[in-house]
Amino acid sequence: MAVSAKAIKTRIKSVSNTKKITKAMEMVSAAKMRKAVQAALDTREYATTAWDLLINLSKTQKEDIPLLEIRQVKRILVILITSNRGLCGSFNSNIIKKTATQLKDPRNISFQRARNKHTQPSDHVEVDVIGIGRKGADFCKKHGFNLIASFNSISDKPVLEDVMVASQMIIGDYITKKYDKVVVSYTDYRSAVVQEAKIRQVLPISEFDLEKMITELGRDEDLQDRTLSKETQEQLNEYLFEPGKKEVLETILPRLVEMQIYQSLLESSASEHSARMIAMKNAGDSASDMIKELNLTYNKTRQAAITQEIAEIAGGAAALS
Repeated sequence: MAVSAKAIKTRIKSVSNTKKITKAMEMVSAAKMRKAVQAALDTREYATTAWDLLINLSKTQKEDIPLLEIRQVKRILVILITSNRGLCGSFNSNIIKKTATQLKDPRNISFQRARNKHTQPSDHVEVDVIGIGRKGADFCKKHGFNLIASFNSISDKPVLEDVMVASQMIIGDYITKKYDKVVVSYTDYRSAVVQEAKIRQVLPISEFDLEKMITELGRDEDLQDRTLSKETQEQLNEYLFEPGKKEVLETILPRLVEMQIYQSLLESSASEHSARMIAMKNAGDSASDMIKELNLTYNKTRQAAITQEIAEIAGGAAALS
């Protein structure tokens, strides 16, 4: 026999143990996914309402607020959000591949977009990367991207405090003009089986990107309702400010930047657990198929061994007669 029945039986036991592990991981990921998805959905209403407010507040006053200042892009900061662990299918590879493709020619993500103002990037654009998650940081180190900071202690249940240090550093660097543009590279949660890698502008705060993000978060019907009536839109813009509009903007804008980054982290967390659940389910299904094939091979091998033994006994009896 080319393969012994004992070796096949050992292999079946090994695959069965692996199936038990993948099934357990699938169940754990399913539980984490439900919590992560709920957290992302719970903050979407707050995020979209806050971004709607920002759009209305920032329409008439831009030049005096540093976080709204649009300038030619010479240096860009990329916030790359990945996971700390693997075994989640193509979750990490998709977002890393999309980011790496853009970073090969950073001019692709260096165009500034606004309603009435567009700027062309510099001929030479420098790129720095902040990694949130170990996989993205390891990729940047391995492939020579300028990783300036790495945050690997993000929990399975992200809270706002997890992004506060990174957010404050990003806001400070933009205000001091160390960077001319900041983007976040994350995975947007659509459903348990669909997650999409995206790159979004964080700074300068752009009405174009905010409205697009709000629409993609499932609020386009609400947005259409708001924009149908010009009179209603004008009423939305008639705010009373205390102590003043500039002071309000300078206070609220950093909070909205933090919310954008936090929302991106929540979307990525939900996507990660969904991808891991699907990957473990597929691994369990593959293990079941492999066990069936191994059982068939085992039975054939065992049957061949029995047939050979019977033939040897019959041959021996014939020789003695």
